[in-house]
Amino acid sequence: MASFRSRLVLSSSYLLRPNSSHSGYLEGFGGNILRRWSTTVTSEQRVLKLEEDEGNQILEDKIANIQHEYDAAKQLFLKIPDALKEMPRMDPKGIYVNKNLRLENIQVYGFDYDYTLAHYSPNLQSLIYDLAKDYLVNELRYPDSCLKFKYDHKFPIRGLYYDKSKGCLMKLDFFGSIEPDGCYFGRRKLGRSEINNIYGTRHIGRDQARGLVGLMDFFCFSEACLIADIVQHFVEAELEFDASYVYEDVNRAIQHVHRSGLAHRGILADPHKYLVKNGQLLRFLRMLREKGKKLFLLTNSPYYFVDGGMRFMLEDSLGHLDSWRELFDVVIAKANKPEFYTSEHPFRCYDVEKDNLAFSKVDAFLPNKIYYHGCLKTFLQITKWNGPEVIYFGDHLFSDLRGPSKAGWRTAAIIHELENEIRIQNEDGYRFEQAKFHIVQELLGKLHSNIPNCKSEAYKSLLGELNEERQKARCAMKTMFNGSFGATFLTDTGQESAFSYHIHQFADVYTSKPENFLFYPPEAWLHVPYDIKIMPHHVKVSSNLFKN
Repeated sequence: MASFRSRLVLSSSYLLRPNSSHSGYLEGFGGNILRRWSTTVTSEQRVLKLEEDEGNQILEDKIANIQHEYDAAKQLFLKIPDALKEMPRMDPKGIYVNKNLRLENIQVYGFDYDYTLAHYSPNLQSLIYDLAKDYLVNELRYPDSCLKFKYDHKFPIRGLYYDKSKGCLMKLDFFGSIEPDGCYFGRRKLGRSEINNIYGTRHIGRDQARGLVGLMDFFCFSEACLIADIVQHFVEAELEFDASYVYEDVNRAIQHVHRSGLAHRGILADPHKYLVKNGQLLRFLRMLREKGKKLFLLTNSPYYFVDGGMRFMLEDSLGHLDSWRELFDVVIAKANKPEFYTSEHPFRCYDVEKDNLAFSKVDAFLPNKIYYHGCLKTFLQITKWNGPEVIYFGDHLFSDLRGPSKAGWRTAAIIHELENEIRIQNEDGYRFEQAKFHIVQELLGKLHSNIPNCKSEAYKSLLGELNEERQKARCAMKTMFNGSFGATFLTDTGQESAFSYHIHQFADVYTSKPENFLFYPPEAWLHVPYDIKIMPHHVKVSSNLFKN
């Protein structure tokens, strides 16, 4: 056996040596075996090659099918489908419901003042911006060149976030990811690669989220614009700066404008320029009184400012001898929300004539009296108004609504931008772009899931076309709302924003104005729509509208 093995080895080695006299043939003991092995390998290669060709053909057929679907869709894109025109329109003045609410169970209606009862013109943001800018230069010694800044009403929206550590102003989606076309450093929009370099990912984790501040109230427009303008100015001037200092200084300036009374005095000095008269508001408040409801006003603003504003807004509707104060059972000013909901500060009775606070203890709310400061605990002890029989209306999701929501009150968010955004979403042009986006998104999904890692020219060409069409639809939808950040409630893809998340979290219902409740019976049952996705005012246009 050993000699046989040695001969086999020798024969095999002999086989592998070239033989000039027998070119093209294999000789020796193992020649026939090796020829058969070579023939088998060649057959397997042919089978693999055949399978590869068949696989490539299948991929090419799939690509061709998706290309055919896309070409057919492009023909449909030339005309708005009749089915889309027939879709129902949402009511810009409607009340939208996150949690079921029976109005017949509501006995007490509470209201914030600014941007809830008071309606302001766009001029107010320019006033706040200019006053804050002056404070930065005159008090905090910012460069005099900052005085040249002008408020840009086309730039900011409500619900943005500022990163105090990196200096970026951004819009987030419902799940906390950065909008790829909604992240700015100063006034320069960052590209996707820049966002990835700064954050590593579009999703903001918990650690990074601690450095973000939300700009949610009616001061946020001027605040966001001023922050971006200062960062841009420092970059262009090549001045070193800390992004957190910029935020702290601008926020301090904005708070000074509010707390010092500069904005209040500016508004009352020219109410026709800044305030909007509103007879419908008086109708709503009187209707509630006639139905036997209790009403209270709870605001951070001082009484003189509220009184001046209410007189101006209602002067055409109120009689000469009537007072707006008679509409409310309790009026509380300078409440210091959101601390009002957690502190134990005592109430003080405010003397309107003497402009000072009384020293006597407040253990009852008397008619036609004004009260300052206080806390929720004492308020509930005095009024005995508890839990779900109370609804509170406010515009600031954190200062106005988070506290009442945790206290068991029902909450109504007043978002003035809602009317305009719904009107845009109702337009055929917006719904058309949304449907186009969804069609392209579906085709991209098919392409990525059915044809992974394909390098053919047909694949690359189709992928490029689809991505380009999707981006065009995204840009078209975004610019219908705001060229820099798009819609307040929606992302560029038609999904919900982070602002929508907070509305969903803290507001039982939301609408554009309190007086929209006039369109509903006081006994109405406001319920969540059965087909609700996330936000009840948002209609998502299906790609099926383009299909027969």
